[in-house]
Amino acid sequence: MSDALSDRYADLLTGSYDCVDRIVLNGYYRMGHDPGGFRMWWRALNGSDETLDDAHLMRMAGRFSRRIRGYAKAHGIPVVDCSVGERKHDIAEEYLAKTKVTRGLFLILVGRAQAPVWDVSANHHIERKKPMPYVNHYSFHILDPDWGHITIKISGHPPFPAQVILNGHEYVACQARKAGISFTKEANCFTQISDAIGLAKIADTLSEQPTIGRLSQACERWIYTTCLCFALDLEEQQRSGFHYQYSNYQVEYSRNLIFEIGGAWTRFFQALIDRSRVLLDLKTVKTILGYTRRPKYRKRKKKSAEWEVAVERPTYDLTIFKLHCGKLTLKIYTKGERVLRIEVVVHNTEELRCGRSLEKFPQIVTEAKAVLQRFMDALSCIDQCFIADDLLEQLPTPSRVGKTKVGGIDFNKPRMRWVAEAIIALSASPSGFTASRVAQEVRALSHHTETEYGPRRAAYDLKKLRGKQVIRRVGKTRRYEPVPQGLKAIAALIVLRNKAIKPLLAAAQELRPPHQAQNPQPLDKYYEVLRVAMQGVFQQLGIAA
Repeated sequence: MSDALSDRYADLLTGSYDCVDRIVLNGYYRMGHDPGGFRMWWRALNGSDETLDDAHLMRMAGRFSRRIRGYAKAHGIPVVDCSVGERKHDIAEEYLAKTKVTRGLFLILVGRAQAPVWDVSANHHIERKKPMPYVNHYSFHILDPDWGHITIKISGHPPFPAQVILNGHEYVACQARKAGISFTKEANCFTQISDAIGLAKIADTLSEQPTIGRLSQACERWIYTTCLCFALDLEEQQRSGFHYQYSNYQVEYSRNLIFEIGGAWTRFFQALIDRSRVLLDLKTVKTILGYTRRPKYRKRKKKSAEWEVAVERPTYDLTIFKLHCGKLTLKIYTKGERVLRIEVVVHNTEELRCGRSLEKFPQIVTEAKAVLQRFMDALSCIDQCFIADDLLEQLPTPSRVGKTKVGGIDFNKPRMRWVAEAIIALSASPSGFTASRVAQEVRALSHHTETEYGPRRAAYDLKKLRGKQVIRRVGKTRRYEPVPQGLKAIAALIVLRNKAIKPLLAAAQELRPPHQAQNPQPLDKYYEVLRVAMQGVFQQLGIAA
């Protein structure tokens, strides 16, 4: 799927591909999460509920731990106890790089996290422990023939809730090898691809209906025989009828732009940040400082041990362009040396309001792709803003919305400029924005109270913008979204006023030579040329005295 931002910089690209990244599925035994259902399961497992008490539940959790450690010791599988704050994924990647296992379990990590635990009183009354306690979770790191490195994390207490963590890039890499497509993969990114179209087709299959079956097969292949078997052996699983169901919890979807020259995307990306971070109301623009220059392809002949480590794991200036929208995060950041990734992170699929069951996976991916598309289109409108001459003339004139006549738009008034800036800031919102949200943004810009500017006034201002085709309603809801041409127009007006007219008018009144910048940038030089030229124009017009 093409977008305006990718099309604009197509000449700088050697290729691009879309891919599902991190996938997190919740595995749960539905009957075990209800007091009555848990009692019935216990009776099926043990014949009666006479042994249903806290002591026997703790013994089951202890048996789970002993069996895991005994099996790992017998088969030479590392078991690592992790402390709070340790990045388990980094630990797993370190062991993965040196393991000789090609299929199956290669590492077990143990950490503490909150999980539902049943509390059984003396008269066998069952209720959940509150607050939810911290218990041991066991992360089984497995090499799968179709999905590469997958992780299954299970709580040590019944009903043994689980999480299955997979990665779409790992799946695409496995399938590309089977299809004979050669590639270079750095971390979680393809940087060199022999058949970009073929790899993109493989990546697109992750958003199709058969992916539901592939995900289910990957879970079923390992969760019972490699993970749950330490708590319930296969006979106990069958006797008690223990079976997991799966739901979507987290999904990441990315668009990866591969640039021909690394320096080209550096200039493009930094310019995009400078133009967009104020208008888009970004919550985070995070720069991780590393080397001031990008790593080169050629290696030094004489290098120290420290430099060898740096070459293996190159670090350089990395800027993460991040926008939070509820439980969604939109990001732009660099991967490898020539890849720019635009990504949407769905922290909780409930935010998309299209269902969470595993059967909804293709629909969830489609929704995430649509969010990414709107985000990139909004960025393109702000990055290359434009206003037609006829629209500029028509803005102050009245217009109609349905049968209602509304006034024109005067950007000389601060209130309309605040509304325009609020709309630009909310333009990347995945599901549009409401009049209340616009009013909140305007109050933040103007420092007004809710009495001075509330949702009703915002609704009136939005109606005027609807009359000029700057925004439109989302279906029959009370939410709004910007029209691409309208967004370009108001962004152009805001940028023109704040970045060109105001600085030039201020510079035209100077009676003595200004101090030159110590480290002038190209933009500073352009401003100086414009300042000198505009002073002459203003003097001829009698504006600058």
